[in-house]
This record gives sequence, structure tokens and C-alpha cells, in this order.
Amino acid sequence: MNKPFRRQQWKMLLLTMACYLFFYTGRHNFGWAAQGMATEFDVPFATIGWISFAMLVGYAVGQLVNGNLADRFSARLMVPLGAYLSIGANIAISFAESLEMVMVLWALNGFFQSMAWAPGGKIISNWWGKEEKGKAFGFYTMAAGLSSVVTYLLSIVILHQDLEWRMLFRLPVLLLLITATLFLVLIKDKPSDLGFPNPDEADAAASTGRDSRTWQDRYRMVLRNRSFLLVTLAFAFESMARYGFIFWVPVHYLGTNWKDNPHNLWVTFLLPVGMAAGAVSFGSLSDGLFQRNRIASIRVGMLASAAIALVIYFAPAGNMALQSIVMLLAGFFVYGPQANFWTLCPEMLGNERTGTGIGLMNMTGYLFAALGEPLFGKLIDITGNSAYIFLAIACICVLSGVIISTVNPSARPGNLAISA
Repeated sequence: MNKPFRRQQWKMLLLTMACYLFFYTGRHNFGWAAQGMATEFDVPFATIGWISFAMLVGYAVGQLVNGNLADRFSARLMVPLGAYLSIGANIAISFAESLEMVMVLWALNGFFQSMAWAPGGKIISNWWGKEEKGKAFGFYTMAAGLSSVVTYLLSIVILHQDLEWRMLFRLPVLLLLITATLFLVLIKDKPSDLGFPNPDEADAAASTGRDSRTWQDRYRMVLRNRSFLLVTLAFAFESMARYGFIFWVPVHYLGTNWKDNPHNLWVTFLLPVGMAAGAVSFGSLSDGLFQRNRIASIRVGMLASAAIALVIYFAPAGNMALQSIVMLLAGFFVYGPQANFWTLCPEMLGNERTGTGIGLMNMTGYLFAALGEPLFGKLIDITGNSAYIFLAIACICVLSGVIISTVNPSARPGNLAISA
């Protein structure tokens, strides 16, 4: 392979990963602020769940819009713009004096945050050929998993400094400001911007990196692909399960006062560590062990996630070693399959509709995740026991595994069939 191109190929992937590495500092910080926010405003967890719901709906709507725009406009501009707007929303929340204002700003933040993932995926799809897309999207998804690690770590440090919950919205996002600016200056949308041919020469539309069809045509072609719609539904349940872990694990393990169980801070930290490991592992495993059968790889991940959620539900509260292991495994298996879901977008839809496909899939996923948040919060309020969340997550993971099993693994662009 052309060495100069190979260097640029990895440069674009690593720059996109580095930028997304800090995006969750403006989104996954909310779970850590939930207890302090609920206490200060004197509201039940169901109310906090509705605020999280508002952000996820904003993110879902943004995915539908911004995924399509990524197929038409420059991702190099969309990603940093979303970052700057998200930073502004987070800082504004840190000064909010009412819960209503927090909800409005958090919903807007969801839309701003949605301006990164699909455009970033479009860049990766443009720069990496079909033989290595699984690996490339695995690394990209790993960056998202590591973003949770960074956010969890920074939140733990802030809590150890006895800083108020508002600081969780001010300090971590400063790192996003730096990386988004580097992205804006250094990234290139597609190989032809630097004089290189596109890796997927067989895809004529991909040679320009843009789709000349109207936005209505792109949506229509994606929505006609029934196999892709089933994949999207399976992804929706996976997202509901993933956010059940991300948002409510800190609440479950920290309790009303994390100082009563300080070791639990580090138990929760292992969840995103497992997510990062799962993302890069599943991307490579699906290319190798599963011979690019993304469907089989996803099914294994979701069924394993269901089993692990049951272990968490039944695990003794005081067994730190067991809790640490299951947190790692939970993150690994619930998040790892995402790398395969993203890879299915260009494989089933073609490069020219990758942004639209990723946006539609992510929109559906976050709508389901949004619906889950107040339901999980209500479950805690009714039972008085956050462990029941993991029983619900186990059922959700099984649903995802069953649905993905109905998809034809050989589906490609234009193939609208569903397996019997």
C-alpha cells in the first residue's frame, strides 16, 4: 500500500478518535451530577430521568438531521461546531438556578452532541476500504468507550476534591475545546482533498465522498432496506441497555453518599474501561474470527450482556472483586457490538449513504435509550432498589440478540431481503 496514503489514513482516524475521545465529557457527566442535582432541587430520580430523556431526544433528533447533512456537507466543520455549542450548553447548565432551565439546556446539548458521531463515521468510511472498515470502526468506537473512561475519571477526581456537582459541567469540557480545535485545523474530509484516490474505487459515489442525490432520496433508499431496519431495531435495544449501565451504574454503586463506600468509585470506573476494550476487540474479531459476519458477533455480545446483567443483579453487594470483574465484562459485551453495528452501515447501504444510515440508526438508538431513562428511574422509586435495573437490562439485551438473529448476514446495498 502507498506509504504516504497509509500515514494520512491513520492520521485521519487518530485525529477523529482524539476529538471524539473528549466528547462524552459534555454528555456522560450527567450521571455523576444526578445525586447532587436531585438533592439540591429536592426531586425524585424519576424527574432526573426525564432530564436525561430530554437530552437523549435532542440527540436522537440531531442524529436524524446531522447524519444526512454529513453526506452533503463537510464533517470537518460539523464536528467542531457541535463541540463548541455543547461546551457552551454545559457551562450554562453549571449556572442554572432552576431544573426547568437545566432540562432545556440539556436537551439542546443533546442536539449539539449529535453533530459529531455520524460526520466522524463519514470521514472514516471515506478513508478506509471495505477490507478494513471493521477494524477502523472498532478503533473509532473504542475512542467513544475511552471517552466514557475519561469522563468517569475526571468526575471521580472532581468528587474527591469535594467540588459541587456544577463543576462537573465546567471543568471536563475544557479538554473538548482543545481537541475540537485541533480537529478543525488538521482533518481532511476525504482522500481526494490530499490528492489520493478513494480506497473503495468500486463505489463511484464514494470517490467524491459526497452523494449528489437529494436528502429525500437518501432517506428513502435507507428506509427501503428492510434488513437494515431490523439491524436498527436491534441497535435500539442495545442502546437502551448501554445507557442503562452508563447512567445508573454510578447511582447504584455510589448510593446516597459515595464517601460511605469510596472503593465503589473505582468499581464503576471499570465499566467504561471494559467498553473501550470491547469496542476495539469486537471490530477486529468480526473481521477475523467471525469472518466479517457482523450479525453473529453482535448476537454473541448481546446474549453475553444479558447473562452479565443477571450476575450483577444477584451479586453480593460487598464482594468488590466480583463487582470489578462483572463491571469490566458488562462494559466489554454491551458496548463492543456497537463497532459492528456501525460497520454494517456502509456494508449494507454503501459509502454514499453511510452518514444517513448512521444518523438514522443512532437516532433510533437514542430514542429507545431516552424512553428507558425515566422508566429506570421510576423502577428505583417504586422498588427502592436500584438492582432491579439490571434485571430489566438483561431482558432488553435478550431482545436485541433475538432481533439481530433475524437479519440476513449477507445483506448488501440494494438487498432488501429478510431471512426467514
